[in-house]
Amino acid sequence: MSVAVQHRKLVQDLIPSIINANGGAAVTRVLNQTEYRAALHAKLAEESEELRTATPSDQLGELADLLDVVKALAASTGHTLEQVITAARAKTAARGGFVHRIWLEETRN
Repeated sequence: MSVAVQHRKLVQDLIPSIINANGGAAVTRVLNQTEYRAALHAKLAEESEELRTATPSDQLGELADLLDVVKALAASTGHTLEQVITAARAKTAARGGFVHRIWLEETRN
């Protein structure tokens, strides 16, 4: 007796083949552009949470997953990863990065 498990989430392109190769049966569909962009945003949150709770030995893999989602989001908006990196460098040059761990408590006028 097989048990159906509903996932209803965006997965990497090879995941259905891996499931099938391991004796499962992946039921999939291709998302339209609107669904895809929404699924990428949900995936970004999912991968971010996985990174937050990852063990030190799993953090690199979770960072790689986040980068893959960022690359897909960039492509879905008509940008390349290189353009995103260039924009990030410009923002860092103008505002600084997050190296100094500065926490803003409040502002006063």
